[in-house]
Amino acid sequence: MIGVGIAGYGYWGPNLARAVAESGIARVEMIADASPAACQRAAIRHPSARITEDFAELLRDGKVDAIMIATPVHTHFPLALEALCAGKHVLVEKPMTQTVPQAVQLVDEARRRGLTLMVDHTFVYTPAVQTISRLVREGDLGEIYYYDSTRVNLGLFQRDVNVIWDLAVHDFAIMDHLLDQQPVAISASAAGFLSGSPENMAHVTVHYSGGTMANLNVNWLAPVKIRQTLIGGSRKMLVYDDMETSEKLKIYDRGATCNGNPYEHLVSYRLGDMYAPALSSKEALLSEVEEFVRAIDTGTAPLTDGEGGLRVVEMLAAAARSTQQRGHPIDLITRKEAS
Repeated sequence: MIGVGIAGYGYWGPNLARAVAESGIARVEMIADASPAACQRAAIRHPSARITEDFAELLRDGKVDAIMIATPVHTHFPLALEALCAGKHVLVEKPMTQTVPQAVQLVDEARRRGLTLMVDHTFVYTPAVQTISRLVREGDLGEIYYYDSTRVNLGLFQRDVNVIWDLAVHDFAIMDHLLDQQPVAISASAAGFLSGSPENMAHVTVHYSGGTMANLNVNWLAPVKIRQTLIGGSRKMLVYDDMETSEKLKIYDRGATCNGNPYEHLVSYRLGDMYAPALSSKEALLSEVEEFVRAIDTGTAPLTDGEGGLRVVEMLAAAARSTQQRGHPIDLITRKEAS
């Protein structure tokens, strides 16, 4: 059984530790957090685990095979690099790093040492996204025209990343998983309305090599919490509403086609049935832990591997550059060729 060390027991660390403990295929060997109060909470919830305020103890412990990192974003790179250099498999919370060169270094280090590097892109493991992935792969939706997402709420304000790095990262990871296309350009506009805080609202547009266009609306200053995604295809369309307790996913047999002479604008509409597929009730985090263990055991790449984490960080970095240029599109292909 894989022995897991948890680095960080603040907001997300407890969820990771719980999922590991409930998995039955891995055990929580040790939990590290610099906060004495967090260590006390960890000791109560995981009495069989060793608790420490020193991250270095995770690195030295021979019973810790893998380390899950759930700490502030600016610490992801140094902690993950230390863990890899210590011979530990690594799962790191999103986003993987703050910069593209840092992400490249982690991917290279994991590859050189033959270790698993995985990113905690939890939404990819949800039953809804996995069902959407199957529909896209099997061609049920046809050619994907657009991906339109609204991800807004009141808080939680982050200190070391803005709203794009905190919320749009989820959609970047989902799109990286769903679309067999390469993002070619990104434009983003963002604003911050609270003094001393990072940008708290943004609009992001992504253009893909196959013609798909994505529009993302992310906001920490909305009066309600909305987690809704629309995906339009040439055959069918769907709505994914993560706030729904049931029927999170609805598939619509609807669309529009242009018939005859395009100059005559003869558009016909298809208004078919809607159905809501039954989704598994399995928790995404449990599936994620199972994927992490599977990758370690088999030596094969996990679904959200370091390469995928790197691609997401490249998109985040491009969006950040675009916001600094008042929404000017950033050409991802040219930048990759230049690097």
